[in-house]
Parts: sequence; structure tokens; C-alpha cells
Amino acid sequence: MSILPDLFLTFAKIGLFTFGGGYAMIALIEDACVEKKRWITHDEMMDVTVIAESTPGPIAINCATYVGFKQKGYAGAAAATVGIVLPSFCIIFMISRFLDNFLEIAWIAHAFQGIRIAVGILILDAAVKMIRKMQKRPFPLAVMIASFIAMLLVDIFALRISSITLMLAAAAVSLALYIAKGSVGREAAGK
Repeated sequence: MSILPDLFLTFAKIGLFTFGGGYAMIALIEDACVEKKRWITHDEMMDVTVIAESTPGPIAINCATYVGFKQKGYAGAAAATVGIVLPSFCIIFMISRFLDNFLEIAWIAHAFQGIRIAVGILILDAAVKMIRKMQKRPFPLAVMIASFIAMLLVDIFALRISSITLMLAAAAVSLALYIAKGSVGREAAGK
């Protein structure tokens, strides 16, 4: 199969069968793009996830755009992006056109309660996979644990701290350590 239709169909399948937004799609994107198609490596998937999280726009669309661009340039980016967006757009369009009180239908409301559980499991699955494949160096592990504890405390005590603030703090600490390592390395080289 040609790469453009393959990109479109792969991401259309992900877009069609995933509820819960980008985080729930990460596990499916990784399975399709890393495990099955081998379009990107696991390390690239982790990098793309971090970059897609910190850039404007939905995480799944940013991931699809990257994978498509890597495979076939701008045409690949367009095919993957349209593929992941089109199914959701069509479903939401049809719901808005024909079902005014969609979630008031009892069996649909119950189905969505079950879907919420599945979405949580998909997000947890993506997180566990990333943690397992993460390099087990002390500093990244310490940052991950500190961030987890900080987010947990924020939730427990209902503090109003944005996750963006925590991400920026983690980036600042990492950058400071990088700069400190660089200056120590230059001093050692100068002696």
C-alpha cells in the first residue's frame, strides 16, 4: 500500500476507535506507529509525546502530524492529520445535527460511563509503557518522582497550581543541571 493512504487509514482508525482525547490515543499511536508499522522508534515517540504536550493543539493531532511529516513530508503530515481528525469531526457533526439530547438517552449515558473507565486504563497503559522504557538514570527518575508527588499533593490539597507551571519548573531544573554539568566539564577540560 502506498504510504499516504496507509498514513490516512492508520490514523483514521485511531481517530475512529479512541474515546477520551489525546492521552487515550497515545497508547494506540505507539502501538500502530512504533510496534506495527515501525514508522518511528520508541524514543522518538517519547520525544514527540513531550513536544506535542508542550505545544499548542491536541496531543494526538501533533503526534500524527509529526509521524506523517517524517514519513512523507507535508503531504504525509496532511494525510495523517486529516485521518485522525476526520472520524471525530464526522461523528460530532452527526450527533449535533440529529440528536439534540444525545447524552440524555439512557443507554448512551450508561455506555459513556463504561467508556470513561476504558479511557482511564488507556491513559494508564501509555504512562506505564513510557515509564518502563524510560532510561533509568537518577536525575530523570528523580524529576519524574518529584513531579508525581507534586501533582499528587496539588490534587490532595486542592491547590491551584497549573500543570504547566510544574512542567516549566521541571524544565528549569533540568536546564540548570545541564548548564552546571557543562561548566564543570569545561573546568575539567581546562585543567
